[in-house]
Amino acid sequence: MRFISPKTDFAFKKIFGSDQSKDILISFLNAMIYSGKSVIQDLEILDSYSDEYLVNFKDTYLDVKAVLEDETTVLIEVQIWNVKDFEKRVVYNLSQTYGNQLKSGKKYFDINPVIALTITDFKLFPSTEKVISCFYFQEEEDHLPYQENELKLVFVELPKFTKQLEELESVIDKWIFFIKEAPNLEIIPDQLKEIPQLEKALTIANQAGLSESELEKIWKQEMALWDWRGALNFAKREGREEGRQERRLEGREQGRLEGKYQIAKQMKAAGLPLSDIAQYTGLSIDEINQLS
Repeated sequence: MRFISPKTDFAFKKIFGSDQSKDILISFLNAMIYSGKSVIQDLEILDSYSDEYLVNFKDTYLDVKAVLEDETTVLIEVQIWNVKDFEKRVVYNLSQTYGNQLKSGKKYFDINPVIALTITDFKLFPSTEKVISCFYFQEEEDHLPYQENELKLVFVELPKFTKQLEELESVIDKWIFFIKEAPNLEIIPDQLKEIPQLEKALTIANQAGLSESELEKIWKQEMALWDWRGALNFAKREGREEGRQERRLEGREQGRLEGKYQIAKQMKAAGLPLSDIAQYTGLSIDEINQLS
C-alpha cells in the first residue's frame, strides 16, 4: 500500500472534508481540540471536497470548515511554510469569521464561538516543546479567562512530535502520527486500526482507491510544494551569502577606518596641523579632535 500525504490541501480535503468524512473529522477534532474527550458528537462540514476541486496552489488556504452541533465554527488548516505574516492571517481569519456572523437584523446573542485549528509543518513556538498549544483571551496577571470559549486558537506543531509507531499511546498521538507519517507507511498498522475512524482515514488515503485525475492533482500540489521549498531554500542561501558579503565589506570598511584613526593619532601626536591630517586621512576636523 501507498498512502497520500494529508499535508497537501487536496489530500486533506479528500480525507477530512468529504461527505463520508464526518466521523473521521469528529474523532480528529476531539483529539486535537478536546484532548481526546468525546465533546463533539455531531457536525456539518462546509465547503466539502469535490471532484471538481481545481488545484491552484497558494501559500495560505482554508482546508476544511465545520460547524459543530453547538453552532461553534471550526476552521481547520494545514500550513507547510512559515511565510511572512502567517500568524496575523490566522488571527484575521478567526476574527473575520467571528465578526461576519453579525448580519443585518441579528444581535450579539446570535454570534457563536469560533475555533481556528492550525497544523504547522514547522516549529512556530520555539520557547516550548509542547506539540499542541491553545490560546484564548485572559487577564494579563491573574490569567482570568475572558469569554474563554468565544475565540480560540489551537496550533499543532508536527516537527515537535517525535514518537515512533511503537510509542503511540493516546488517540492524540495516533492522529498526529497519521498526519505526519502517512506517506511513509506500507500497511495500516494495528495501532492505528484500534481507532475505526483512523483506519477509515487511511483507507481513503490509500492511493489504490484514488482515480487517475485525483492522483494527478495531488502530484501537482506536491510538485508545487517541492518547487516552493527549493525556491525558499535558494532565497535563504542567497540571503546568507549576501549577508556574508555585507559582513566582509563592513569588516574591511571598519578595518580601513581603524587604520585611518591610528594614522591620525600618530600625526596628531607628532604635532602636524589638523588640516593636513584631515587631508591625508579623509577624516573631518571634528573626528580628529575626538581622538585621544
